[in-house]
Amino acid sequence: MAALTWDGTGTRFYEMGTKKGVLYPYNTEQNKYGNGVAWNGLTAVTESPSGAEATDLWADDIKYGSMRSAEDYGFTIEAYTYPEEFGPCDGSAEAKPGVFIGQQPRTMFGFSWVTTQGNDVNPNNAGYKLHLVWGATASPSEKAYTTINDSPDAITFSWECETNPVTVTGHNPTAVMTIDSLKADPTKLAALEKKLYGSSEPDAQPTLPSPDEVIAMFNEE
Repeated sequence: MAALTWDGTGTRFYEMGTKKGVLYPYNTEQNKYGNGVAWNGLTAVTESPSGAEATDLWADDIKYGSMRSAEDYGFTIEAYTYPEEFGPCDGSAEAKPGVFIGQQPRTMFGFSWVTTQGNDVNPNNAGYKLHLVWGATASPSEKAYTTINDSPDAITFSWECETNPVTVTGHNPTAVMTIDSLKADPTKLAALEKKLYGSSEPDAQPTLPSPDEVIAMFNEE
């Protein structure tokens, strides 16, 4: 067995950046995710999993075992702007053209974004990770409108989001999936991205496949 080594050339990986955000509003009438829309001005996505807390079991004067609660997935979106289609997800409704009212029912949505992988050989483009989220809803968030001064800055919007996991055959339900371009089949990854982002081909609209559909795409020969 070979001895372990650390920090070899080409193995010093790290992750950075947030880009290529896509919103997939859920269509309640059709009971499926609608066409995706680009999310411009994305500045940060912060994942905040919770739960999975341990409950110790004691018996015979010893620690008998340990049980863990179900894990929940939450995340926060930060951006300078947001797609018009996000309005219903943020509790907004357009009563008349250009007239918006708040405190309305918040609709569910899906979301995807990309983070960049770097290493010591290729600092800015060694690979990337594609993140997919299902069953998300956004909570009301604080918005600070401040005066323009001699050091102006754009308003940053922020939304805390919760999720409801969806079924995955052979696995526990999940709300999040990550695809690593350094490990996934590039042809199959390109096919998934074509589905997520759409193309110039007729009827090739950007859509969010289910976790089972994503896995099936990587199973195909």
